[in-house]
Amino acid sequence: MMKTIKNNITALTNVLFPVSWSIKKQLKNRFWTSGKICIAILCILFSSCEEFIDIDPPITEIANEDVFSADESAERAIMGIYREMTDINGPAGGGRSSVAYLSSFSADELNYLSTDLGTIEFSTNALLSNNGRVFTIWGKFYKYIFYTNAALKGLGNTSNVNEGIKNQLEGEAKFIRGFCYFYLVNLYGDVPLILSTDPQENRLAYRTSKDEVYEQIISDLEDAKQLLSDNYGFSDGERVRVNKFAAHALLARIYLFLEDWEKAEAEASLVINNTTTYSLLTDLNGVFLTNSNEAIWQFSNPTDNPIEGWVFIPNVLSSSTQIVQELSSQLINAFEDGDQRKLNWIDSVEVDGNTFYYPFKYKIRESGEPVTEYTTLLRLAEQYLIRAEARAQQGDVTGAQADLNVIRNRAGLENTTANDQASLLAAIEQERFVELFTEWGHRWLDLKRTGRADAVLGTLKTDWQPADALYPIPQSEVDVNANLTQNPGY
Repeated sequence: MMKTIKNNITALTNVLFPVSWSIKKQLKNRFWTSGKICIAILCILFSSCEEFIDIDPPITEIANEDVFSADESAERAIMGIYREMTDINGPAGGGRSSVAYLSSFSADELNYLSTDLGTIEFSTNALLSNNGRVFTIWGKFYKYIFYTNAALKGLGNTSNVNEGIKNQLEGEAKFIRGFCYFYLVNLYGDVPLILSTDPQENRLAYRTSKDEVYEQIISDLEDAKQLLSDNYGFSDGERVRVNKFAAHALLARIYLFLEDWEKAEAEASLVINNTTTYSLLTDLNGVFLTNSNEAIWQFSNPTDNPIEGWVFIPNVLSSSTQIVQELSSQLINAFEDGDQRKLNWIDSVEVDGNTFYYPFKYKIRESGEPVTEYTTLLRLAEQYLIRAEARAQQGDVTGAQADLNVIRNRAGLENTTANDQASLLAAIEQERFVELFTEWGHRWLDLKRTGRADAVLGTLKTDWQPADALYPIPQSEVDVNANLTQNPGY
């Protein structure tokens, strides 16, 4: 049986990676190397192993009756997508190929101190179109999207799943698809909008305008709001799967980016006003703990703490401390005196008389420790900052001040002195910098959406050009798809 499976790996990669045709051989080897894990995921998402191997019709026509014929198996299919997203080598997993890590170099949060050329290109904003990590972000986000498309197709064709469970699963799939497209469109600009599982259609896809991609993101999230549960009961109280308020939270961010201030304020308010579920913690060291009251959505690893601790905290257990990166002086100097975030979320190590500062939001570096932290994707503090900015843009100075002060006071700071729209917007940008640093690309995306990238990064990066605000489309994708054009400057 395993020999038969191995012979079908090429067909598997054709279906699962429709946007990434140029590395089919690499994928075939990776799938075979990871063996049982990959096969199990594929079986959950598409069919039973026996049916998948023996079926006569083309692989793209395999029906999903089995996997979506019962509540439990349908739920496992969606859980498989979450598990894929927690891959520490992917864009959402928190490792050194993640958006959170790499975009911190693209912005002004981290300085790179080691020798990996791929990471150096992010740090110097001199990306090449064949950069492997650029390809990883692109390819894996599309992989997750393809999974959600397959799941939505299967759920749409079944009447055998309990209606309440089906709604929850469809809502989760649509949320994840919207989340992935948000990052693709903000990192790469216009991108192919893939909503099907047809490999031929996907292989020849054109880039879709950013506006149209955003329309789809909003459509998915609006649907998710109606489909998702209000609470976390479906995940035994843990915040590791999205609920209705995660959709509200992401929509608040989307509307902020689209400068729809009224809707951004409304969506953020729905999350902030849910005080029975969400609240800011007075102890900053509790924010990133498992099922924190501030967390809206987290990733869990049942056997280990988040990879962020290993990535950001220097290895001080060996005779030669390894300093891979450090927080930039721009970020360190942005903190006001007495800011508890600097005291609790930043630490330092001294090597040869030099002090290196590093993120300390996640505090456990070594594996094997009891699991006390979860990777946090969405949290309440961002919603206050979204609403503050939306209110400032609408001329609501008092409301913007109130939201900004909630975040400042929690950090041990006095109320803001900003008292008009211009000073408030500057204060909010500053507050987002010191509150959300090294989290999910916030700073990189903020500088771009506000038109401040050239002014800020142009003075810090030697060879900064406006075209650097977008990552290149992976050249291997452009080479195999005549309809896919490259971004300017690459």
